[in-house]
Amino acid sequence: MNAVAPVDAAAASADRLKLTEIFLSLQGEARAAGWPTVFVRLTGCPLRCQYCDTAYAFHGGAWWTIEAILAEVAKHGVRHVCVTGGEPLAQKRCLKLLGVLCDAGYEVSLETSGALDVSEVDLRVSRVVDIKTPDSGEAHRNLWSNLALLTARDQVKLVICSRADYDWAKRVIAEHRLPERCEVLFSPSFGQVDPTALADWIVADRLPVRFQIQLHKLLWNDEPGR
Repeated sequence: MNAVAPVDAAAASADRLKLTEIFLSLQGEARAAGWPTVFVRLTGCPLRCQYCDTAYAFHGGAWWTIEAILAEVAKHGVRHVCVTGGEPLAQKRCLKLLGVLCDAGYEVSLETSGALDVSEVDLRVSRVVDIKTPDSGEAHRNLWSNLALLTARDQVKLVICSRADYDWAKRVIAEHRLPERCEVLFSPSFGQVDPTALADWIVADRLPVRFQIQLHKLLWNDEPGR
């Protein structure tokens, strides 16, 4: 069940972030897929990808102090925490939140659009950085300088919407030598690319990427808070 934001009169003067929800579920993507994970979903995103499944996080939300977020995360009793959105880095205090979560001993991941600078993210965090494909409608927002910052702790994700997207993605990962730098994930855009087709393309090309399907969609469809 989603947590309800605490009413805190002091929040206006304290370190705070606007959150859409905090909830416990299974991680559905990336290296930590399958682990029970607390998701901290921040409100707001400057991008409008045509396949977005969290548009409900674009607006609204409630203000939480970092202290209150940490207390809510602790209630769930698991070690994995994913800070997501929206676009979490659109809120400057996200950087402090990530550091505080690491200091508290959590295994922390950050899901980010790839449009904002990741250079100041705590190096203890696993940065899951999107590269937006042409068919996402937001490829012009890719901040290519981010790719040189990535390490083996990080991951790059490309959501493939078509065969043309796949061919484009192959060129991009080769040009930037991404498989030598970090783990590269290819996902089929839900309802646009047949997962079996994408898997066959990857196998046929012996592409050094990891195929993934969004586990949470298979289990709970697009239900918020799952």
